[in-house]
Amino acid sequence: MTAGELSPRDALLRMTNAYQVSQAIHVAATLGIADLLEDGPKSADELAEATGTHAPTLYRLLRALASVGVFAEQSDSRFGSTTLADYLRTDAPGSLRAWARLIGQPHFWASWGHLLHSVRTGEPAFPDLHGTNVWEHRAAHPEDSAIFDAAMTGLSAPVAEAVAQSYDFSRIGVLADVGGGEGGLLAAILAANPTLRGVLFDLPHVVATAGALLERAGVANRCEIVGGSFFETVPEGADAYLLKSIIHDWDDAAAIEILRTCRAPMADTARLLVVEPVIRPGNEPDRAKFSDLNMLVMLGGRERTADDFETRGSTPRPGSG
Repeated sequence: MTAGELSPRDALLRMTNAYQVSQAIHVAATLGIADLLEDGPKSADELAEATGTHAPTLYRLLRALASVGVFAEQSDSRFGSTTLADYLRTDAPGSLRAWARLIGQPHFWASWGHLLHSVRTGEPAFPDLHGTNVWEHRAAHPEDSAIFDAAMTGLSAPVAEAVAQSYDFSRIGVLADVGGGEGGLLAAILAANPTLRGVLFDLPHVVATAGALLERAGVANRCEIVGGSFFETVPEGADAYLLKSIIHDWDDAAAIEILRTCRAPMADTARLLVVEPVIRPGNEPDRAKFSDLNMLVMLGGRERTADDFETRGSTPRPGSG
C-alpha cells in the first residue's frame, strides 16, 4: 500500500460515511454558498449574515466540506471557491446545485433510507413511505417539482450537448421531445439545428414553466409546448419522437405501453429516438448501477443492460385495459 492509499477498511469506512458528505453538500447548495463565493473568498460570519445561519456552526460545515475539496479554507479563516464548488453555482453550465438540493429533500432522503424495504419486496420505497407516488407528490408540491425539474436540466446539460452534436437531425422537420421536462434537451437540439421545429410534451404542471428556458435559449419561436400524459396520447405530426431518460422510470410493462403510445401517431417514415443509460457488464465503476437503485427506490423503474433493451415483451401494464 503506497503513501496516501487507503487500506481496505478505511476505504469501506469512507464509503459507509459518504452520506455525511452528500448531506453537507446538500445544505451548502440549499444555502447558495457557492453563489456567494463567486466574487471572492468570504468569512463564515459574512456568509452566515447572507444566509441567515449560525456563524460558528456554518464555519464547521464549511470546514468539513473544505476537507474534501468542495471549498477551500484560507489562512485568514475565509473560505473560497474551488473547481468542485463551481458546479454548485446556480448559473454554472451543467450546474449540480439543484441535484444537490434534491437529494437532501426529506421525501428523497427518507426514501433512500427505506432501501431495505425495496430490496426485500422488489417494490419502490417512495409510495410505501409517503402513501403516494413520486408523480403525484410533485404535482401536489410545486416547490419540490421545481427543484426536480431544475435538477434534471442540470444533469442533462452534458447529455443534451452530446445528443445535439452526435445525431444528424437535418433530415427531420419536426421533433417531439416526449417527457421533455423544462425543455433543456430540446432547446440544445433546436439551437444546433436552425431549421428544425420542436414540440415539447410533458405533464401540464411540468411544461407550465418551460417557456422561460426556451426563451433564454432563443428557440421559443420554433417550439410548441403541449401538456399531457404519454400513457394516453402524444402529439401527432412529428417526423421523430425523442424519449430521453423516460424508459428507465418504469418497469417493462409500463415502458412497452409508453412505446406503443408513441408508435400510434407515427407515420411509417417517422423515427423513434431513445436516449438511456446502458449498464456496463463487469465490476467497473458505473453510475448507472446506482442510478438503477434510485429508479427502484423512487419509482419502481430500472436501468437496463444492452441485453435488456433487446428483449421484447407484450404484457400490458396492469389496469391499462
